[in-house]
Amino acid sequence: MRIKVGGTHFPLETLGPGRRLGVWFQGCPLACAGCMSRHTWAAEGGRESSVRELLDLWRDALERGAQGLTVSGGEPLEQAPALAEFLAGAALLRSAAERARGVRDDPVDFLVYTGYDQDEWDPPRLRALRHADAVVAGRFRIAEPTALVWRGSANQRLLPRTALGRARYAPHLGRRVTGPAVQVVVEAGQRPGEAPSAHLLGVPARGELVFYERWLGERGLRLRERSWRR
Repeated sequence: MRIKVGGTHFPLETLGPGRRLGVWFQGCPLACAGCMSRHTWAAEGGRESSVRELLDLWRDALERGAQGLTVSGGEPLEQAPALAEFLAGAALLRSAAERARGVRDDPVDFLVYTGYDQDEWDPPRLRALRHADAVVAGRFRIAEPTALVWRGSANQRLLPRTALGRARYAPHLGRRVTGPAVQVVVEAGQRPGEAPSAHLLGVPARGELVFYERWLGERGLRLRERSWRR
């Protein structure tokens, strides 16, 4: 099955506990005002991938000690069948890895971000979330800031959905951000003469994007394009 993907990254350390594989689905019709990831809105943007390719990335991340998988976007539930197939395959790989290395104190979990609230999860969306251990749900509302970890606005809810999700996320339901909420990733240009690119991963507090824009400029990297200002 094909998937439109906005990007991937390992290790991701700002969207869920531990070192994680991050996968951003491409395409979002919700278009929340103030969204930092407007480049993921257009369904025709990003790149086309396959479930098999993403599962290869997940297998590699597990071999490198991944503690979790985070799927965000864009809006993952706009590609519900592909998300269902991807998480089902990821669960099989997780089980195989657990059998190979035995019981761990920090079992690997799956976290999915969606702008759709629970009452909007129709049967296809529910099937897509079957293997999600926890979900962050709700539109981003710029006028409702929050200091709760891994959430962008006060209306968004962190919803554990499995025994693993409840065990792993219960300590974080009311936890406030105490460390960096944004991870800066700088990548060299792909072709000779191409400028490097910077990716800001996480859920920034109000004003934090401006801080990082200035921080990057002080280090010689001036942003020519900003996804949050498109």
